[in-house]
Amino acid sequence: MQTKILRVVRQGEAFGVQSSKSESGQIQKCNIVLREMGGRFENEYVCAMLGNLAACRFYEGDIVACTLRFSTHEYQGQVFQEILVTDIVKI
Repeated sequence: MQTKILRVVRQGEAFGVQSSKSESGQIQKCNIVLREMGGRFENEYVCAMLGNLAACRFYEGDIVACTLRFSTHEYQGQVFQEILVTDIVKI
């Protein structure tokens, strides 16, 4: 995991997804795009926020400190990278 200070580019609306780890079988998820400090050509990350974090609202230009978990998974012969926000706080 990495902790970074990033700028919010945009955040989508929360929606429900199936989860075998949840008692109800469903968990809230939302996507957020975060950019490193320095300008519009810096690295950007498309991340998922799950559960209670999915209910948190951030707006374009907000500066946040967040912990990101990078992982990969294979599905139907293809490998995908996932970035999960495990903690996020507006500065």
